[in-house]
Amino acid sequence: MDTTKNIKTMIHEGKNVRRFREMLGYNQQALAYGLGEEWSQKKVSLLESKEKIEEEVLAEIATFLKVPEDAIRNFDEQAAIYNIQHNYEGSNQGAGQINSGHSNSGSYYECTFNPLDKLLETVDELKSLYEANKLLYERLLQSERDKVELSKSKD
Repeated sequence: MDTTKNIKTMIHEGKNVRRFREMLGYNQQALAYGLGEEWSQKKVSLLESKEKIEEEVLAEIATFLKVPEDAIRNFDEQAAIYNIQHNYEGSNQGAGQINSGHSNSGSYYECTFNPLDKLLETVDELKSLYEANKLLYERLLQSERDKVELSKSKD
């Protein structure tokens, strides 16, 4: 079984600059502007095609992007994908135990009340609120009827 630990990959620093630049929402022109007057979009494009970037230039780019130099220098897309896949798959390992009712794992929540009882309590509360609202509406309606009768009797 191949893993990224067993595969020696060459890290392309220029591509990593592009990845970080794009993740942070900068285009090549914005990076060129941030690096100074001697930089242009074309120069940034050429820089991103380089496999290895000079230390001073990499330091300037890292400062502008506000990321560590080592992040640009050592970012390996394949290793990142490998880690994401394995962390994602590992996050579901306890799910089978929860559904199968195994109690040997303390990683799930045991309910201390009957959810059905809580639902019925809520329904009862809603019924009483509905009845109270209905009574208030009827009183308001009667009050309005009384006002109409008073205005008719004054005429």
